[in-house]
Amino acid sequence: MNIKPILMNTEMTRAILEDRKTATRRVIKEPYYIEDVEVSQLSGLAMHKGTYITHGMPYPDSPYSVGDVLYVRETWQFIPCISCNSDSCAETPKTFEDTEMVGDGCFVYRADYPEPQRLVWRPSIHMPKEAARIWLRVTDMRVERLQDIDDDSVVAEGLNIGDPFDELWDSTIKPTDRERYGWSANPWVWVIEFERCEKPMEEG
Repeated sequence: MNIKPILMNTEMTRAILEDRKTATRRVIKEPYYIEDVEVSQLSGLAMHKGTYITHGMPYPDSPYSVGDVLYVRETWQFIPCISCNSDSCAETPKTFEDTEMVGDGCFVYRADYPEPQRLVWRPSIHMPKEAARIWLRVTDMRVERLQDIDDDSVVAEGLNIGDPFDELWDSTIKPTDRERYGWSANPWVWVIEFERCEKPMEEG
């Protein structure tokens, strides 16, 4: 079992917290590609185009494996006790240290606030493992074309049948990348299925 991070935007995070999301899709980007579709779908691997080291041989580049535990990196902030005014903070203080702040306080998460807050949120990619509150266990990994998604898979993504998954997908892709990785491009994607789990014991 490996413990790895996975990025989720605010809407994805809310869907997980509400037990509506049990799968996510991620683009298979260069230098990987799909050559043998059947082998790729069975093994969960893509192909590496080749370097002076790999010479184009099959490369085990799947980002996760079944059994891996993932901690969700979400939009967040750390509020020192002096300013958070939270009763629970005094009971269970956390400590976070970086170049900007040192001391006890609370981690707060954008997904918990449906309305805009007067708070400068920190991007998910900068969230430390120490702040993670959502842990997922990978139950399945496979590769498929983006547009092969069916109704059951749309629901597993946290939507309702009939919801425009294509619009949701394109909203997560940079405009400059949509020609290659947008819905219309129908790229190959990793399909990562998961279930909620407890924080691993070895993580304290």
